Amino acid sequence: MKKQIIIALALTISAFSFAQKKELKALEKAVKSKNYAAAKEALKIAEPLLASMNEDMKSKYYYLNGVTLFADGKGSELDVEQAFASFEKVKGKYKLEVKKIKDGMYNDFLTKGNKAYEAQDYKQASLLFEKTYKARKTDTIFLYYSALTAVNVQDYDRSLKLYNKLKDIGYTGIAKEYYATDKDTGKEVILDKKTRDLYVKAGSHIKPGERISESKKPEIVKNIALIYITKGDNEKALAAIKEARLENPENVDLIINEANIYFQLKDEDKFKEVIEQALEKDPNNAALHYNVGVVNMNKGNIEDAKKSFETVLGLDSKNSDAALNLSNIYIEKGNVQIEEMGKLGLSKADNIKYEELKVEKNALFQKAADVLTDFIGKNPEASVDVLVQLKNIYSALGEVEKSKEVAAKIDAIDGGQ
Repeated sequence: MKKQIIIALALTISAFSFAQKKELKALEKAVKSKNYAAAKEALKIAEPLLASMNEDMKSKYYYLNGVTLFADGKGSELDVEQAFASFEKVKGKYKLEVKKIKDGMYNDFLTKGNKAYEAQDYKQASLLFEKTYKARKTDTIFLYYSALTAVNVQDYDRSLKLYNKLKDIGYTGIAKEYYATDKDTGKEVILDKKTRDLYVKAGSHIKPGERISESKKPEIVKNIALIYITKGDNEKALAAIKEARLENPENVDLIINEANIYFQLKDEDKFKEVIEQALEKDPNNAALHYNVGVVNMNKGNIEDAKKSFETVLGLDSKNSDAALNLSNIYIEKGNVQIEEMGKLGLSKADNIKYEELKVEKNALFQKAADVLTDFIGKNPEASVDVLVQLKNIYSALGEVEKSKEVAAKIDAIDGGQ
């Protein structure tokens, strides 16, 4: 009795194994003939048998499943994603077959991705560059390109996912670059070594050389922070920017980005503190001095603001905003004298004080005018805003002719537009 059971069981297993092979053979035949519709039908029949297949047959199934879903590049977005997932399950001898099909996928996606990029279809280019990476994960640069192009179309959620993936896999982008100067344009170009050497030998390029490229990790972490800023997630943005600063502590742009986050959070004290850190590394940065000046002016630190705006004009004589703000500081001081004048009575002592305050007010207004006339002297094409403020100051000083002269310049500008 026992022997009969064993024989019956063996016959069942044999029949089941035969069914597996039969369905896989039908699937393989459809794939080889590129009849992917028939292959999909064969997959439906073979799938219930998958759990009982041995490892070799499972690998064959997953390989054929991936090829069917890819369909020579005609598969849908979802089909291609599932094809990659299927290929990941392949083991043993079929891994070599997967490599062959992935090489074809790599070339197909890369060609289409480059064409999409050249056509400025950045959304499609980003999707194709990501697929290029998945087809050959050693070429991590395409994951980087995918993230960059996703930013171009403001697909921030997807870009954030890609940048975090780059961070997780430890991508730096550090590589040896081969370069030479194009004789016709005089510009340096980066090429692969073989092409560079051929061009130099042909005489079209000169000054060949090689170098190690800079790490892209600080840029990646910075972009993660900027995306969080765009999404309004300032807490994560600050964490990311601080991580980026640890990666590249000398990068002034990163410090400025951190300061901008505090600015958006309306934390002027922290904004000023971080901007001053940037100034320690880049003391001749006019924009940084200007920002410190604005914060000081807003907080009532007028003398500090005045010094900042004077520094800005010393570094950038064309900065009209700094000139206007410096002029405003003197005007505001003059307005304080006017308020004091308004509080005085009609006594002799009050009249004397009134005249003293008037002299001080006029002197301050004159300084405000001098700032602008000096600016206009260095910038003959000064903006209307500068001229309007100067005209108003002359009017306040009772300088009627000067006020008319500036008004004529304003009219000439407005009439020419």
